[in-house]
Amino acid sequence: MNIKKIINLSFILLVGLLSAQENANRFFYELSFKPKKDSAKIDKVMTILDITSKKSIYQDFTFPAQDSIIKSAVEEMERTKTFKDLSKSLKMPKFSYKIYKSYPSMLETYQDRISLNLFGYEEPVKFDWKISNEKQRIGKYNTQKATTEFGGRKWTAWFSPDLPFQDGPYKFYGLPGLIVKIEDDAKNYSWELKGNKRLKDWKELSYAEEANAKYGVSNDMKLITKEKFDKAYLAFKQDPMAEARTRVPENMLSMKMPGSDMTIGEMMKNQEKMLKDFFGANDNPIEKVETTSKKKK
Repeated sequence: MNIKKIINLSFILLVGLLSAQENANRFFYELSFKPKKDSAKIDKVMTILDITSKKSIYQDFTFPAQDSIIKSAVEEMERTKTFKDLSKSLKMPKFSYKIYKSYPSMLETYQDRISLNLFGYEEPVKFDWKISNEKQRIGKYNTQKATTEFGGRKWTAWFSPDLPFQDGPYKFYGLPGLIVKIEDDAKNYSWELKGNKRLKDWKELSYAEEANAKYGVSNDMKLITKEKFDKAYLAFKQDPMAEARTRVPENMLSMKMPGSDMTIGEMMKNQEKMLKDFFGANDNPIEKVETTSKKKK
């Protein structure tokens, strides 16, 4: 191979490497919310909005924030060939879904895991914003007020034209600047921007998600209708371990996990309790009523 071919090949490899890398702007939103409809209790959780050139992804930050703990534990289990119950050392998320917004169409995809399967549905959400002249400084940001109705609630948003992203937490978007704060009139849900950073070599999946795929829990999403998704998710909430039970023969339930005194049956019971606690912790959905979405013309 001559020197010219070597240079050309090197250039192609370099371009391929650079195109595979992606940067993202990560915005941290503290979400304050009432998990129970008739309770004055307020829970808080950090959520993130990752914005890339092609899309944004909104999710609960609880698991991604613990990536280093999960990585260390998984590597130890692989090295020692023993089982470690991570439920005792990890903080569980408040919300398990992700919301993708495709740029520039802003078509939204709601994604969540139902048992061992990853499902999602597309939702062409559109907001009718009323922009006010009222302005307010929130933290270090100069913001302007806007209001809308969505999911059976009335929302007030404060957006900053200084942040050139027409996006925001959860499903919200469509203002001439990033949403810095948004809450409903009864303060059931309130997001406020607390910080941001630029991520080089951004990866869409967390280490935990990559580890799941390595051990057979696929991250390939199956796109279905919202009606099918809601029906499947309701059945999952009612019996979280239904699918898992069909995969584990009864004679295996009394077998010990590798390097542990815990049996497979006990592990499954622990997972069932954890999932039921998760589902029972919140009966105050963000969207009180079904939102009628119309595709943009």
